[in-house]
Amino acid sequence: MYLIVGLGNIGEKYSDTRHNIGFAAVDLIHREYEFDEFKVRKKSLISSGTINTQKISLLKPLTYMNNSGIAVSEFVSFYKIPLQNILVIYDDMDIECGKAKFKFAGGSAGHNGIKSIDAHVGIDYWRLRIGISKPKFADISNYVLSKFTEEQISVISGVLQKISKNIDLALLGNKDKFLNSIK
Repeated sequence: MYLIVGLGNIGEKYSDTRHNIGFAAVDLIHREYEFDEFKVRKKSLISSGTINTQKISLLKPLTYMNNSGIAVSEFVSFYKIPLQNILVIYDDMDIECGKAKFKFAGGSAGHNGIKSIDAHVGIDYWRLRIGISKPKFADISNYVLSKFTEEQISVISGVLQKISKNIDLALLGNKDKFLNSIK
């Protein structure tokens, strides 16, 4: 089994914000591959389905970003999912808006959701960082919790579509092919 985690914050006021791009990616994969309806399981929204015959679970933590590791840890522990079968999708201000980077393991680069997951399950899982660009003058907290501009929405929609259509390559760990497919 594979697990795809989308990071974000729960609640209508956070919907469509930069920090919720992980939720948006998981929602698109959910629709694209016609996964089961999301259900609340402990501290997460969970859905199951298949992509190219692989059993996949989608997870959106209900713990808010800074405690994402609690929700991920509960699911991983219960289903005994190997860390190398986990892909976490999240926002990154150090990457240009609409660009993406994909890697196995590593540090958090200051991202509180990733810090939490690292602390609860370890660091050896796949990470898909989607660029939201860094603000020039805005307060960081307000920036990540604000909505994309009209111009950015177009760019973000495009990269999310590419990610969804080619997610099977990421699950297979085919880094180069996956990255080329989402350019």
